[in-house]
Amino acid sequence: MQNLFLYSTLTMVILLFFSALFMLIGWRWIMKLVVKKAGTIILTDSYQENIMELMPGLRHMGIQNTLENSLRASSSEVIYRPLGGSSVKWPHLESITLIPAQTSPFPVNGEDEVDVKVTIGPNAKIPLEIDIPLIISGMGYGVGVSEQVRLSLAQAAKNTGTAINSGEGGILPEELEAAGKYILQFSKTSWAKEEEVIKRADAIEIKLGQGAMLGMGKKIPPKELPGRARQIMGLEENEDAFIMEQFFEKQTLQDLKRMVDVLRKLSGGVPVGAKIGAGGKIEEDLDHLIEIGVDFITIDGGQAAMKEAPPILLDDFGIPTLHAVVRAANHLEKRKLKGQISLIVSGGLLVPGHFLKVLALGADAISVGSALLFAVAHTQVLKALPFEPPTQAVWYNGKFKDEFTVEEGVQAAEKFLTASIEEMKVATRASGKRSIKELTKQDLVCYDELTAKMAGVPFSFEAMKEKGSS
Repeated sequence: MQNLFLYSTLTMVILLFFSALFMLIGWRWIMKLVVKKAGTIILTDSYQENIMELMPGLRHMGIQNTLENSLRASSSEVIYRPLGGSSVKWPHLESITLIPAQTSPFPVNGEDEVDVKVTIGPNAKIPLEIDIPLIISGMGYGVGVSEQVRLSLAQAAKNTGTAINSGEGGILPEELEAAGKYILQFSKTSWAKEEEVIKRADAIEIKLGQGAMLGMGKKIPPKELPGRARQIMGLEENEDAFIMEQFFEKQTLQDLKRMVDVLRKLSGGVPVGAKIGAGGKIEEDLDHLIEIGVDFITIDGGQAAMKEAPPILLDDFGIPTLHAVVRAANHLEKRKLKGQISLIVSGGLLVPGHFLKVLALGADAISVGSALLFAVAHTQVLKALPFEPPTQAVWYNGKFKDEFTVEEGVQAAEKFLTASIEEMKVATRASGKRSIKELTKQDLVCYDELTAKMAGVPFSFEAMKEKGSS
């Protein structure tokens, strides 16, 4: 029996050896044979029976629409798009460029320091002072990302002298310990309302809406929110977690004004602001926020993302971030509140060029989400690939969240923020400025006429014609 087992094993080893040898020597021949056979089928089958019939269909429907309609057909329920990014091609910042300083004026020397510090809520009793204009966006614990990711981002925020937003998830005690400047997102939830947390905050952001979900809420069943987050959020074992649509029953602006006053008093006078998704009535929304007495306003444009959101809210509501920042900055200027109420902008802002252009268009700071989420994961997403999507390394319920290393996450997020700021400093010097606060629309030009009109910056061809006629 033992000899039979040894014989079988030896035979298997020999077969595997020769199979591997054959593949090593003959892989090109096999590949050529497969390609030839597949090519013959594709190029000779009738169109109606051809696998490539998918091409015109996908071009007509779009890959994402085809996938999502298939998911609708299989579930009969609202589908939630992961990373909640809109599939719409919004007008954005690519056709807007910064004007280089070469002779009028000259560029600033490379060794000269550039001021990138920002004050949020300058009229507050205790303004929020940060060393860089990039704030880590609210990616909530439990409802979004894992404990490891939150701790990584909190420490990176402290190391770079910026603030981190709590998001609408639970508040980790270790996160409060690790963070430097902390923005508490006061959301339409039953959790994250403790007085000690409010007193710890360096700013409070009342979340009325956001670009991906607008003002809508959500029910999160227990199976989607197990473990420590449930305890942190004060939920019973089988209790649903609710993110509501409103703070109060029959809510009014006066209710919100009283809430602003209470939070300002409880916190000791830190800036109290509000976050909204950018919509078609943005000026009216801003007037209402001014009325309730906020110190800062966060505008989330139509390109904003989150862990998951219904496609119809992402694709068929809201306005682009480019429109939002221009209209918001113009309206604050009109109300003579520019520089008094701070403007924070987010939504589809991914690279240093985006950040700097939005500052030039009138924002005081940028809230960075998706770009930092991918940066903090960096090479750690390889733990999930190729059989699972990379986000399985960062989500609270991700299959590989426990393999995420906090120390690596801190380094990656910190390096991303540092590199982004250094690039922004280079560009500021190239514009002939020594401070990001000196950047305005006058430092921008656009080579797309429609975008130029939207942004209120010169259209390069018209500017060239005007120069020629003068």
